[in-house]
Amino acid sequence: MSSLRPFAPSTWLTAPAAVALLMLAPVLQAPAHAQAAEATSAPQQAPNPASASPSQTTVATASQPAGEQRGLTSRAIDKVKQVAKSAGDIFSRVPCLSPKGGANPMGSLPHVANKLIAGKPVVIVAFGSSSTAGYGASSPDYNYPNRLAGQLHRQYPTADITVINAGVGGEDAPEMMKRLQTQVIDVHPDLVIWQVGTNAVLRNLDPGDTAKMVEDGVARIQAAGDADVVLVDPQYSPRVTERPESASKMVKLLGKVAQLRHVGIFPRFEVMREWHEKQALPVESFVIADGLHMNDWGYACFAQLLGDDIIRSVGQIKLGVNVPADVRTYRPM
Repeated sequence: MSSLRPFAPSTWLTAPAAVALLMLAPVLQAPAHAQAAEATSAPQQAPNPASASPSQTTVATASQPAGEQRGLTSRAIDKVKQVAKSAGDIFSRVPCLSPKGGANPMGSLPHVANKLIAGKPVVIVAFGSSSTAGYGASSPDYNYPNRLAGQLHRQYPTADITVINAGVGGEDAPEMMKRLQTQVIDVHPDLVIWQVGTNAVLRNLDPGDTAKMVEDGVARIQAAGDADVVLVDPQYSPRVTERPESASKMVKLLGKVAQLRHVGIFPRFEVMREWHEKQALPVESFVIADGLHMNDWGYACFAQLLGDDIIRSVGQIKLGVNVPADVRTYRPM
């Protein structure tokens, strides 16, 4: 797990324009480790798990020579331009469209929204397996936590937002529960995005057992602090849909957990199915050759929909829209 706070105040930039540009840079993460359960072969565009190592930006200090500071500033600005361009380019030929119907997005993320409104630091933990770590993305910059960070930083350029990628390839609820305390609860997050269930389907694990562990995990998160939680169900991809009964049960049970614990649910399975069935996108346009993991476009659209709802929630609270505390079911527009 790695984290980065690229938007904390810094003494090494004096030009306001440079500060604004630097505040757009997304959180950098290590390439994901491929997992035995979720990948049968390493696609060409996937990161090399064997050579993966955490990557962070370097921040110059006041003690560094002026020339070195200017060099770092120039590289940072170039990075901002590159990332901003990639964020627009990814949807230039195929736009990311909001799912039609069945949306009830407002009021689902009150804690993180109130922190943003108050100008307080916001910590988001992306918890999950390889599709959180970003296996299948052509670069660590393009996994969904980094895409989400970039979107939020563009929307709130002066905010102190940290997105932590706590994705570990090959895991599901049993393994995630072992690190829930240290990598989620002890971080004191404002929002936990918990992607779970795919590996359980692939391993033929009992969906009911998985749902019970997730319910217990959400209860622990809620008991430890005032964090919003969004569950993310399995992806719609050939490796998952070839096990339709197990996949269907997993999706339904995770939805029930969200209702029971009054937390959000991002219906990834249905969103991705709509990409294919209603928007007529070939599966290979959002899933890589292994038939399981998302590609750059898939991760980008997934992150875009998550980010849109966080932004929408902030806007609702600013307008004084009151939503009952127990109505937090998350559905993207």
